[in-house]
Amino acid sequence: MTAGVPQPPALVLASTSAYRRELLQRLRLPFEVVAPLVDEAVIASETPLERAQRLGLAKAEAVSLRFPGATIVGSDQVAVCRGEVLEKPGNAARCREQLALLSGAAATFYTAVAVLAGPPARAAQFVDTTTVYFRTLAEAEIERYVAAEQPFDCAGGFRCEGLGISLFTRIVSEDSTALIGLPLISLARSLRQLGYAVP
Repeated sequence: MTAGVPQPPALVLASTSAYRRELLQRLRLPFEVVAPLVDEAVIASETPLERAQRLGLAKAEAVSLRFPGATIVGSDQVAVCRGEVLEKPGNAARCREQLALLSGAAATFYTAVAVLAGPPARAAQFVDTTTVYFRTLAEAEIERYVAAEQPFDCAGGFRCEGLGISLFTRIVSEDSTALIGLPLISLARSLRQLGYAVP
């Protein structure tokens, strides 16, 4: 920013995800990371899309209460395959189960973002929908992949930015960063509209 030009407000990422933090760093804007401390319990009547939108907004709102005047970015991702929501597997056995479910199938990932700024109060919400098509995976391939990458903290049990790319036949998406957890194309547009210099 040049002298005399007002600085945009502080930017805060409402997330504990290392993946989202690494993605936001690509935009080369200074930002803080704050845990949103939001209850992520499932609501039975919600669709996966609705759950992602609710939690993305809830995370941003929770942090905005602690940082008035800042721009808050909240995000959540919900994945579904064959009607089953894919949570983070947490261990090797559950990871293998998820990859067996995904074998020869398609999984849809809804990545919702809420950007809250103010005053004056402004809000933007958007969702990226990415579909990942998996090739048929042999049991030995699943075993090798899980042992090699140990993606226990990733919904679906794979990392598309790593060796997990070898499991797919194709990805259908408007933004390759969305599958990792934060759709930067839409987020960069939203931040530019709020006065941030991106790039």
